[in-house]
Amino acid sequence: MRIGIGNDHAAIEMKNDVAAYLKEKGIEVVNYGTDEPVSCNYPEYGEKVGRAVVSGEVDLGILICGTGVGISLAANKVKGVRAVVCSEPYSAKLSRQHNNTNVLAFGARVIGIEMAKMIIDEWLNAEFMGGRHQTRVDMIMAIEDKPC
Repeated sequence: MRIGIGNDHAAIEMKNDVAAYLKEKGIEVVNYGTDEPVSCNYPEYGEKVGRAVVSGEVDLGILICGTGVGISLAANKVKGVRAVVCSEPYSAKLSRQHNNTNVLAFGARVIGIEMAKMIIDEWLNAEFMGGRHQTRVDMIMAIEDKPC
């Protein structure tokens, strides 16, 4: 499995810790984030990871900024991305089971690394349930094709 990881200046340390954790689990990590502690624009990194996921360059994406909110909003603008912000494991698990999320986001200023690991584990170990949930995911994805 290949996971693309993106971050802004607020999340460099957490990105590095998450990447090391994923590598320990045998997961290949592709870094789309910044390694420079200079203020930068998180939408660039959300978009990069979103596009990598949709193109198949990576299987899934993980995004980290101060809160996880802004970077996930950017990723969700990429057609085909279903990004979720999670601060606890239960929502991460259900987001995969019910919504087939393909990008996980969280905030380096909101949670610590041990919580991030628990969230990641629940998210990666959950499987999409399909069935009635597929109908709902299809409805969500169809919104992208509707004119305003």
